[in-house]
Amino acid sequence: MAVIADKENVVVSNIEKVFCMRGGNGEDSYANNSQAQAKHARSMLYLLKGTLDGVQLIPAQDGAPFVIADLGCSSGGNTLYMADAIVKHMTERYEAAGDAAPEFSVFFSDLQSNDFNTLFQLLPPLGANYGSMEGLAMAAPITHPRSYFAAGVPGSFYKRLFPARSIDVFYSTFCLHWLSQVPESVVDMRSTAYNRGRIFIHGGSESTSIAYRKQFQSDMASFLRARCVEMKRGGSMFLAFLGRTSEDPTDQGGAGLLFGSDYQDAWDELVQEGLITSEKRDNFNIPLFAASAQEFKEVVEAVGSFHIDNLQIFKGGSPLVVSHPEDATEVGQALANSCRSVSGVLVDTHIGEELGHELFSRVARRGASHAKELYEELQFFHIVASLSLA
Repeated sequence: MAVIADKENVVVSNIEKVFCMRGGNGEDSYANNSQAQAKHARSMLYLLKGTLDGVQLIPAQDGAPFVIADLGCSSGGNTLYMADAIVKHMTERYEAAGDAAPEFSVFFSDLQSNDFNTLFQLLPPLGANYGSMEGLAMAAPITHPRSYFAAGVPGSFYKRLFPARSIDVFYSTFCLHWLSQVPESVVDMRSTAYNRGRIFIHGGSESTSIAYRKQFQSDMASFLRARCVEMKRGGSMFLAFLGRTSEDPTDQGGAGLLFGSDYQDAWDELVQEGLITSEKRDNFNIPLFAASAQEFKEVVEAVGSFHIDNLQIFKGGSPLVVSHPEDATEVGQALANSCRSVSGVLVDTHIGEELGHELFSRVARRGASHAKELYEELQFFHIVASLSLA
C-alpha cells in the first residue's frame, strides 16, 4: 500500500506489522485494561452458548479433534476464559448426548506483532481433568488444568489462516471493528475524504464516513470469504464487535466519545503548542469503524457464504472500570489507559514514545475535568452475531 501524505507514516503504510493491543503487564497494558471487555463477554456468554448449541457434534471415535479458533486473541486472561467456556460447553453437550468428547484443539490467532508471550505465560499446564468455571474471574490467571491443546497462529484475520474445512468453531470478540488499514483517501490531502483536523471518523465529513464504511465493507467481505473456506460443514461462528445504534456513520457512539473528544483535544493541544504539525496529526487516524447491524447484515448477504442465525445490538456498558467512580483523577487515568491500551502502539509508532506519553497524560487530565459526565455517558454497544455456512 502506498503512503499518501507522509513518507514516515508507517501507521498507514504498514499497520499489519505494527498494530497490536499494548502488551506486557504494565498499568497501560491491554491485559490490565480489559476488565470491561471481560464484563461484557460474561454478560453475552449465553449468546455464545446458543451459537455452540448449533454446532454439529463429531463422534470421538472418528479420531479427529474438535477445533476452535480465536480470531484476534490479544494477550490477556479474557482469551483463556473464552476458550475454557467453549470447551466446557461442548464437553457438556457431548456428555448430554451420551457420547465421549473428542480431544480439543484451540488456535489463538492475532497479528504477528501481538504479545503472544504474555498470553502463553498465562496458559495453565495441560491436564487430564477439566476444572470448574464457577466463580472464575476473567482477566486473571486460570489455575485449573487446561483441557485443550493450544497453538498460536500469527496473521491477519482478513486473510486465510487455516487449511480448508479444518475449524469447527470460530469466535472473535471485540476485534472486528478494527480495520485492516486507515482508508487511503482519509489521509490524502487531495481527496474530498481527507479528514482534516481530525484523528477519527467521529464528527467527520460525509466523504470521510463513506471511505471508512467502504473499508469496513471490503475488510468484512474478505474476513467472511476466508472463513467460509476454513470452516467445517456443521460448524458455527460467533462474533462480537463494536457497533452503533445511529444510522449516521459519523456518529460512532461510545467509540466516538472515546476517541473523538478528550483524545482528539489532546492531539489538538500538541499541534497548538508546536509539538507536532497539523499534518502529522491529520495523518494519524484511528483504523476503527463501529458499524450498524444493517451494515454488517448487508455485507454478509452480499458475500452469500453464511446464514445469519442471530444478529443483535447488545449494550455492553462502559469501557471504564474504576474502583471509585467519584474519584475524578482515577476516572481520567482510566480513560487514558483505555485509549493507550488499544491505540498506544500506533501512537508511539507515529509520534514517538515521549510524545505518546505526553499525549495520554493530557487525555487523563481532560478526562478528569469532566469525570462524572464521562463515566455516565461513555457506553459501548456491540454487534453480536452467530453465523453458519449457507
